[in-house]
Amino acid sequence: MIQHGPRGPKRIALTFDADLTVAMRERLRAGTVRSYYNDALVEQLRTLRVPATLFLTGLWMEQYPDHTKELAKDSLFELGTHSYDHRGFTKHCYTLGTLPRAAMLDDVRRAVVLLDRLDPRATRWFRFPGGCYDGTALHELAPAGLTAVGLDVPGADGFAKSPQAVVKQVLGNARDGSIVVLHLHGGDNAPYTDEAIGPIVRGLRARGFELVTVTELMAP
Repeated sequence: MIQHGPRGPKRIALTFDADLTVAMRERLRAGTVRSYYNDALVEQLRTLRVPATLFLTGLWMEQYPDHTKELAKDSLFELGTHSYDHRGFTKHCYTLGTLPRAAMLDDVRRAVVLLDRLDPRATRWFRFPGGCYDGTALHELAPAGLTAVGLDVPGADGFAKSPQAVVKQVLGNARDGSIVVLHLHGGDNAPYTDEAIGPIVRGLRARGFELVTVTELMAP
């Protein structure tokens, strides 16, 4: 489990989770939400030339296989997994429900298999839904051969009320070696990430930070 990179170099990894739960998928099918792919965010990252690590749930990859392949081909991005259906790996993990202990390994392996089919460069980085984990979860997932990536700067873009709040949260807490978590899916869950990312990137770069993937951050 890693929470941040080396504290010496002025490097920061921006990471983005693509959540999709069963309930979110139902909102898509009902037409309540148009999409859980934030195209505007991805285009901003490309325009600004921002390397990023993207953590994708299995349900999201199934919903958006073409987008997954497109992201996989882009040299700016690296892809990791975020469980299959975004259930919590501990009790009381927000409102995500709880994945039974006996199902944890199969759930994660299912997402890994999906990503490997869509991305020939797939990493073995993994992020726990909601950032919730304990010793039991780590023990159960050990046979999967993954490295869990946490964070030391939550972007607080989930259900944010404004882009300014997200910008302030990230710029106010980022430091050398930080791993920042934001969200890729947009929609009703993360409505302002695309508006916040430009000021975040420009603010970090103005302070001399180099933006890198998790792999690049941890290379030293």
